[in-house]
Amino acid sequence: MTPILSVRDLSKRFGGLAAVDSVSFDVAPGEILAVIGPNGAGKTTLFSLISGFIRPDSGSVRFADQDITGLSPPEIAEHGLARSFQLVQVFSGMTVLDAVTAAALLRLKLNAAIARAGEVLEQIGLSSRADALPNALSMQDRKLLEIAKCIATGPKLILLDEVMSGLTLAEAQVPLALIRRLRDSGLTFVMVEHVMPVVMSLADRVLVLNFGQKVAEDTPQGIVTNQAVRDAYFGEAVDA
Repeated sequence: MTPILSVRDLSKRFGGLAAVDSVSFDVAPGEILAVIGPNGAGKTTLFSLISGFIRPDSGSVRFADQDITGLSPPEIAEHGLARSFQLVQVFSGMTVLDAVTAAALLRLKLNAAIARAGEVLEQIGLSSRADALPNALSMQDRKLLEIAKCIATGPKLILLDEVMSGLTLAEAQVPLALIRRLRDSGLTFVMVEHVMPVVMSLADRVLVLNFGQKVAEDTPQGIVTNQAVRDAYFGEAVDA
């Protein structure tokens, strides 16, 4: 199967620090790939390189069989690659509906974008909060809003940056179920995640970064028994 996303030898340095160091991997259509690693391992920088917020020093990114290396974030979004952020990013004064409408404007005229935003909010269970300001939302609903904005752009693949952070395991079940439904509808996901029960229950494969380098790439079960991963990330106290 032809990968929907192919990253080859991607690198980025900040001064003397190699934030991402010659990282390569593929993602198949309909797959959920989790990216894990210690704080400072290069996970968010990797997302920023793929999504166009940072230009790589070297390497390439191909998405849907097109070279998107170095394109701007709007250009990459137009190709069908959306990205969420750890913190909800909206303009001051925007309601939930406004924020999702703004995302839908990537492909639609205003009236169609408003209608599409309403459909997305209904799909993810936020329609009752359409007129609320994001700072009035619960943490769980803020995370759902980030996913909603991605969906509204009409993506083929979504990069999710710690969408479960700040949630209890009980609260995480709602976005978990949503991601599974979206994957079943044909979407592909790459997600940075620290909550290992989420990774184990959701990911098809796991990519482990440490000091900007790929340490391992395997199934979730293979990752937790990998000694290099245990040393770099889990520590010796983990029981595989």
